[in-house]
Amino acid sequence: MSSITIDLLKDKVHEECGVFGIFRKDSELDVAALSRDALYALQHRGQESAGIAVNRDGQFVSVKDVGMVSEVLTDSAMEVFEHQGDIAVAHVRYTPYDSLDRASSQPLVIRYIQGSMSICHNGSITNFSEIRKELEEGGAIFQSNTNAELIAYVIATMRTKCDTIEEAVRDAAVKIEGAYSFVVSSPSKLIAVRDPYGFRPLCVGKIGRSYVVASESCAFDSIGATFIRSVRPGEMIVVDDEGFHSHQIEEPQRQALCLFEYIYIARPDSMLECGSVHYIRQEFGKELAKEYPVEADIVSGVPDSGNDAAQGYAEQSGIPYSTAFVKNKYIGRSLSNVKSSKKERLLKMRLSVLRHQVRGKKVVIVDDSIVHGNTAQHIVHLLREAGASEIHLRISAPPMKFNCYFGSNLEDKREMASNTMTVDELCNFIGADSLGFIDVDKMKEITAKGGMGVCDACFTGDYPAPVPKENFVDKFSQKISH
Repeated sequence: MSSITIDLLKDKVHEECGVFGIFRKDSELDVAALSRDALYALQHRGQESAGIAVNRDGQFVSVKDVGMVSEVLTDSAMEVFEHQGDIAVAHVRYTPYDSLDRASSQPLVIRYIQGSMSICHNGSITNFSEIRKELEEGGAIFQSNTNAELIAYVIATMRTKCDTIEEAVRDAAVKIEGAYSFVVSSPSKLIAVRDPYGFRPLCVGKIGRSYVVASESCAFDSIGATFIRSVRPGEMIVVDDEGFHSHQIEEPQRQALCLFEYIYIARPDSMLECGSVHYIRQEFGKELAKEYPVEADIVSGVPDSGNDAAQGYAEQSGIPYSTAFVKNKYIGRSLSNVKSSKKERLLKMRLSVLRHQVRGKKVVIVDDSIVHGNTAQHIVHLLREAGASEIHLRISAPPMKFNCYFGSNLEDKREMASNTMTVDELCNFIGADSLGFIDVDKMKEITAKGGMGVCDACFTGDYPAPVPKENFVDKFSQKISH
């Protein structure tokens, strides 16, 4: 088992990007400092790059680069914001397409005939290729492969035909397709838009008299802001000197919040449409205990995303919950620019087993998902080495079988374990004594209590929105980035 090959980027469903914006109405607030604090709270959504753009009377100053928030937005780097403004947008980036370049770091600041704006984005534009070709034929020159730059170009093009920036953003949002939650700062306005399916989360809050928007509500907690509500699918929020304005751009055809936000991506302390992420994950664990009961001595989660579901499994089953793993938190989750052999060594350093907790015991281990199965195989191997007598693996997601076209790194269904093996074969490959996946319909029942539909396409192949016409793998070999 020492020769287990683990692809750190592909063997888990990785994060989305994180966006943040603030419009200051309280003079004592430092929009740059608050943006940095918010990005720390959103760091789990992306570790490839980080950045802030501050707007002072139409003059934009930005700091962005490849790296974690602590590496990019240092105290010395933040000094450039000494003359702070009233509007800021900020971003942490994850890209599933291995396109780590500084030009793709966000926020993007662009200058065009109508002025300047800054923008940052989360999601994946499915008609990216068609729109980019149209723009390039019209003379546009792109500096990156980001969706954000594409959206900015579309807004700038629309602006020449519209009276206001919000009208241009509205028309741009109608033109682009797919998954998008983005924030824009014009010289005098903060604008936030969510796609009509609601694939990616976006919420609005308040700190004093000032408004903030973010991918997750945990960003508000970190800066002392109050969560107001989620931005509705198809809604555009505009904040200016006159206050807060809501515009429904498109009526939702079908609500489709990414189910993986509840399984893995969102932080447990965030609130999404269906409620507390922590609570929903516990409910997933309870359902697993009903579907796949087993006699065991302890229940434990694979940290960190498996812990909440493991607690729910323990509560429902009556089996004691215990910690079986210690996670090394000083090994970053983003290793896309690290050579494969080193990736594997670092992953194997991430988890260690509390041997006295598992030796001679029947153990239920709860994890969030299985893509290729190599990570699960490694976890079972660690428990075997530590002396566990039985290992029963429970997964708080259904078997993954289909590509994701809306921002996650599930780009080739041919490589997914559940498409090449039956559950019994996968269980044997992993080396567990039993294996159980939660039923997708039960998950939808649990999340439906919040009144928001979900996208479960990576499990069912039921895509709620049109997917790219061209071959998916070929398209993303172009390294299109968030």
